[in-house]
Amino acid sequence: MASSSTLQFNLPNNHPLNSSKPPLLHHHHLSFSRLKKIRAVQTSNDAQPAPPQEEPAAVNFAFVSPVLLPDGTPDVHYRRACGGQKLRDVMLDNDVELYGPYARPLLNCGGGGTCGTCIVEVVEGKELLSPRTDKEKEKLKRNPKNWRLACQTTVGRPDSRGVVVIQQLPEWKAHQWTYGKEPPEDEIQTVYV
Repeated sequence: MASSSTLQFNLPNNHPLNSSKPPLLHHHHLSFSRLKKIRAVQTSNDAQPAPPQEEPAAVNFAFVSPVLLPDGTPDVHYRRACGGQKLRDVMLDNDVELYGPYARPLLNCGGGGTCGTCIVEVVEGKELLSPRTDKEKEKLKRNPKNWRLACQTTVGRPDSRGVVVIQQLPEWKAHQWTYGKEPPEDEIQTVYV
């Protein structure tokens, strides 16, 4: 949105632009090289103030590690990302462990949906996720219904808002826990791509 501003100058009294006679445009033009001093004395802004910016649409994530912290509490990582992305990309872009012992490139398919090593458990927010793909149905037919392949799961649309809670590496989970905590504002990291 363009705004119009007025800038006032204090020019020397003998300057041609201060004359009451109309200036000859081809002889008298404002040139910064000809003026010794230009001093802005006041600015005015005729435009209305911009309305407050609404926070961009984003999905809040809580990623729960399969192991507990030394004090016995779950290790939860809070992130925020734009919807419309694969869950795998959200996790990798936010440095959230996805593959565990299969992290080496030769042990996973890199997002093709053929190896089944990017399994996650959706604890909350399944309504924001795409339906299971045929590859997921085949790879996860013996697993609980809330387990998904992160590489095949799209999280909402770019304008989506909500909360998704993901249990990382559910097959390695060594504890039971209940999600019910709001993420602390200082622990949320935001990534927009």
